Amino acid sequence: MGCFFSKRRKQAKEQQPGGDSRDPAAAGEEEKQQPQYSWDQRAKIDPKDYMFSGLKDETVGRLPGKVAGQQFVIQDCENCNIYILDHSATITIDDCTSCRIFLGPVKGSVFFRDCKDCKCVVACQQFRTRDCRKMEVFLCCATQPIIESSTGMKFGCFQYYYPELALQFKDAGLSIFNNTWSNIHDFTPVSGENNWSLLPDHAITHEYVPLPTSEELKGVRISTDAAKSIIPITRGKRQKGSDESCLAVFFAGDYTTANARKLIDEMTGKGFLLIQTKEVAMKAEDAQRVFQQEASDFVPLLEKGPVVALEFGGDGAVETCRGVITDVFSGTKTFS
Repeated sequence: MGCFFSKRRKQAKEQQPGGDSRDPAAAGEEEKQQPQYSWDQRAKIDPKDYMFSGLKDETVGRLPGKVAGQQFVIQDCENCNIYILDHSATITIDDCTSCRIFLGPVKGSVFFRDCKDCKCVVACQQFRTRDCRKMEVFLCCATQPIIESSTGMKFGCFQYYYPELALQFKDAGLSIFNNTWSNIHDFTPVSGENNWSLLPDHAITHEYVPLPTSEELKGVRISTDAAKSIIPITRGKRQKGSDESCLAVFFAGDYTTANARKLIDEMTGKGFLLIQTKEVAMKAEDAQRVFQQEASDFVPLLEKGPVVALEFGGDGAVETCRGVITDVFSGTKTFS
């Protein structure tokens, strides 16, 4: 413990026993000149604005721009439709029953605990459940999803669109091409049983999580059409149906995302399956493994940024992909 004494202040008090000798106007000017810090100017955050708690039979949500990267909590809700149409830092969902939930891009983790009979659409960096039962989740997850002490879990590929969603993915630091939705890790497997499975490949998102009906949320132009989805719809770990597959790699550039999407549209339009996608920074040794004898031609291109890789499957995929690239990307430098 320490003490601080001001002799000057003591002398001033001795000279003016009745109070402050400063001129009131001068004192006011001194107060105005006090330093202002950035943390003094921040808007005060009310945790209640970032929480849904104890709701039943309600439709609630947050519009784009209303969460803006903050943490969010959902707890003790029953038979509710909940829509977080914005990006956030982390979201925890506790003790919810028979709810339909949409969670826009989450920079960190989404953690469901003690939830049952919920249907969800979720985009996040990390996904985890504990002590949950009978959940159906359309998922985009950058890392391996984890379930723990959970049963009856079903997963499908994220498919959702509204105009602000693409920018929200960027604000959350998530790539639309990094989605391990079907690569589930079960921390607590049971011998002879499977705690999770995949939803049918023809599953339609809005039949699980309906579009919002409240006047406030209806203004957001939402679509669950797979063709419009911000996230490319991938086959994941479902049976491929063919042993033939091909890998197309787009190097970093101004039109990388647009070109990748164009190739996806062309190939899936011809009946081929999009098995998986990946956006990753490649090193020289990675190029050697993937491109083998042509690796030296690609190393300078890798320095420009991460590549986008697309895997297509189906009989004739290699020849068709080569033909599409030649026809559609005629003005682009290609390698095969």
